[in-house]
Amino acid sequence: MVMAKTAMRSVELEPIDRLEEKIKALVAMVDRLKTEQARTADDNQRLARELDTMRSRLASADGLSSELSALKDERDVIRSRVSDMLQQLEALNL
Repeated sequence: MVMAKTAMRSVELEPIDRLEEKIKALVAMVDRLKTEQARTADDNQRLARELDTMRSRLASADGLSSELSALKDERDVIRSRVSDMLQQLEALNL
């Protein structure tokens, strides 16, 4: 009779043991997911900072490009004026 009770008790505990293992596995999974989420949030913040830096660099490069274009235009105007002056000096035949 004692063996029957022991056997019956172990049969009754098997589903509880399986449930316990499943709960432990779920807790471990939740811990992994939390860690992964934290890592992803850190990566997201880092990438957002990098994106802001790149946008700033792009805006700076656009500004430099505009400035370079303006300087080239100014150079062309000066070149044209110098050429006109040289022509006028040649016309004077000094």
